[in-house]
Amino acid sequence: MKEEDSTKLVEVFSGSKWETELVRGLLESNNIEAALKDGLMTSIAPYISPTATVMVNEKDYEAAMAIIRNQEKEGE
Repeated sequence: MKEEDSTKLVEVFSGSKWETELVRGLLESNNIEAALKDGLMTSIAPYISPTATVMVNEKDYEAAMAIIRNQEKEGE
C-alpha cells in the first residue's frame, strides 16, 4: 500500500513581495511553515517580480487561512 504524500504545498496568499514576506512571517510566528514562490521564479533578481505567493503544507491550509483572515479583520 502506497503511503499518501503529505508534503503537497498549496497557495494561501498572493501579493507583492513585501506583503508575502509579512504573511510568511505571521504564519511562521504561529508555528506554520511557509514558503515563498515568486512569479518569475528567478534567483538573479528576486525582488523584481511584482507578485509572489505564500505556500503552506496542505495539512496546514485551514489553520493558515484562519490566521490570515483574522489578521485582515484586525487591519480593517
